[in-house]
Amino acid sequence: MDTIKKRNGNAAVEGAEVDRTDRAILRLLQRDASLSNVALAAKVHLSPPACLRRVERLKRLGFIDGVVARLNPQAVGAGMLVMIGVVLDRSTPESFSAFEKAAAKISGCMECHVVTGEFDYFMLIRTRDSESFNRLHAEQLLYLPGVRQVRSFMVLRNVLSTTELPLAI
Repeated sequence: MDTIKKRNGNAAVEGAEVDRTDRAILRLLQRDASLSNVALAAKVHLSPPACLRRVERLKRLGFIDGVVARLNPQAVGAGMLVMIGVVLDRSTPESFSAFEKAAAKISGCMECHVVTGEFDYFMLIRTRDSESFNRLHAEQLLYLPGVRQVRSFMVLRNVLSTTELPLAI
């Protein structure tokens, strides 16, 4: 068993032990969270009650944040993916905080990351098409507080997209 230090919210869970079976459960659930407990238990060679206890423990420890359905972006009218690099005019805690609060309200914003290098932030935005992105740009992105520069990169083709994390635990 590996002893790890895992972050759960703001509190660290010290000494949580994760074994090969726990890692197998996490791998399988990343690939298909709709697996029934009975099917999952069979795949990891546990009884259903023992498997359910492990899954609940992994949730309590913060390894499993939630279970969601991945939707087809085209089917729900969000087929265009745009990556946006943002440069702020000032690097102060106040300007970062104001930007982050406003960015969280942008329609279709899937992700927003503080980064190093030429940009301060990268955002991933989903929208219907270039026309709807132009509207979003004119009505929302241009009004983000403290922004000096916005660069948009429209994705032409998706080569790889996964929600599976490498398990280095």
